[in-house]
Amino acid sequence: MSDRITLTGIRATGYHGVYAHERREGQVFIADVALELSLAAAAQSDDVADTVHYGEFADQVAAVLSGEPADLLETVAQRIADRALAYARVDAVEVTIHKPQAPITVPFDDVSVTIRRAREGVPA
Repeated sequence: MSDRITLTGIRATGYHGVYAHERREGQVFIADVALELSLAAAAQSDDVADTVHYGEFADQVAAVLSGEPADLLETVAQRIADRALAYARVDAVEVTIHKPQAPITVPFDDVSVTIRRAREGVPA
């Protein structure tokens, strides 16, 4: 079983959505990301080089949220998962994208999409 680094509530304004007004006006998107990896080497060495620097990774998540527009939250989540799996130490990642200002006509608190991606050979 892997250890986890969890980042919750990363916020950025993005221009994702299928409607023209969403692409034009933008809205706040929120990401929760859990990286699954072994933290044993970092715990032993007390060296950030032996883990994923979560501050730097948070910047990457925010860059995806505020970056190239996508129609679907699923696409935004996949882009973040791809960034996470670019770290050789990360075995798997779970990404939740929240869109609390989604264009829904009934009262609601949040809309979110969650994906989990793993390296080949790691159980999904």
